[in-house]
Amino acid sequence: MEESCSFRPSELSQKHIVCGMLNWAEYTIVKSGNMLTKVDTLEFPLSYHVGIFGSSGLTAYGGFFHICKPKKGDKVFLSAAAGSVGYLVGQYAKFFGCYVVGCAGTKQKVDLLKGKLGFDDAFNYKEEKDLNSAVQRYFPNGIDIYFDNVGGEMLEAAVANMNLFGRVAVCGVISDYTKSGKRASPSMIDVIYKRIMIKGFLVSDFYTNDFKDFMPTTIDYVRAGKLCVLEDISYGIDSIPSAFIGLFQGENVGKKIVKITE
Repeated sequence: MEESCSFRPSELSQKHIVCGMLNWAEYTIVKSGNMLTKVDTLEFPLSYHVGIFGSSGLTAYGGFFHICKPKKGDKVFLSAAAGSVGYLVGQYAKFFGCYVVGCAGTKQKVDLLKGKLGFDDAFNYKEEKDLNSAVQRYFPNGIDIYFDNVGGEMLEAAVANMNLFGRVAVCGVISDYTKSGKRASPSMIDVIYKRIMIKGFLVSDFYTNDFKDFMPTTIDYVRAGKLCVLEDISYGIDSIPSAFIGLFQGENVGKKIVKITE
């Protein structure tokens, strides 16, 4: 997110705040035709436009409502549930009338999920010797929706506990980014006989008019205090390496943001 300093006559005006795929820098040259969004600076913190109103928010909204196609009463499981996407998906699922359980990697995050964010339950996967048994314990009647942010053994455990016609939205595979060796894989027998839908997606899939309700709906939720916004902010360009590495080590709570300058 940056402030426009110079512009072409037919495009942005000087001093407009814009959001887009920009460099981590104090100044950036952007070619004409690149997608930039002019930001309304009056009501919400600027950081919201790269988080809850930006790609993380749209990923959560589109991934849950379009990919998962929830029904009231569905049993929903989330991995990396305190991350930038997971914590929003869980809240959307609760609004929709679902039963929601999330997993995370610290007691602090588990307490946050069950307390401030209103999840029905949560657990620390690092304290579980057998993920399959852990998931079964929290979902004795099976899972209808699994929103996957990690891949690996957690995906395997979730699929083993899915109900008939279960839906799996594959948003991320953080375990594959950070580990070497054999990758865990779900039982394809379960996928076939339970008719489980497993679908990967990108946030760019939702850059269409079909999702024009995302912003007004999310803004209304935030205004009404229904959506809790979590941000983990670092300051200065020197903090970028540690902030980036921290994403792969599960250090962030909510949306990780680096503020380059005031």
